[in-house]
Amino acid sequence: ELMIVRKEVYQKFFALAPAGQDYFKQSTTRLYFIADKLVAMTLDMYKDPKRMVEDISALGLRHVGYGIPTDLFGPFVTGCVQVLRMLTDNDAAEEAFRWSLSLISRMLTRVINEGSTIVMK
Repeated sequence: ELMIVRKEVYQKFFALAPAGQDYFKQSTTRLYFIADKLVAMTLDMYKDPKRMVEDISALGLRHVGYGIPTDLFGPFVTGCVQVLRMLTDNDAAEEAFRWSLSLISRMLTRVINEGSTIVMK
């Protein structure tokens, strides 16, 4: 079931933002690792928010180097939340996941926008 969930995240994301396929050209194993890390980060945002700010800042700067457009974060979050909706009827869990993932997305966007130089763009 976990493999199906991981796959579904990317299927939904690519349906919402086909351009995202140009930036996710890694192996399936790597994509699954990213999906797993994403879930862990949403939980860690509640457990250790100070550490997560540092981790997300570092991740955002790596995204600058990868040239990831920030307009892809919204559809990615939406796709992830849609997949979670398939797994639970618990509105509080869904809202907590959505809130945490949206916060991570906004933080990444800010780091990318502030960390990019004219040469990098």
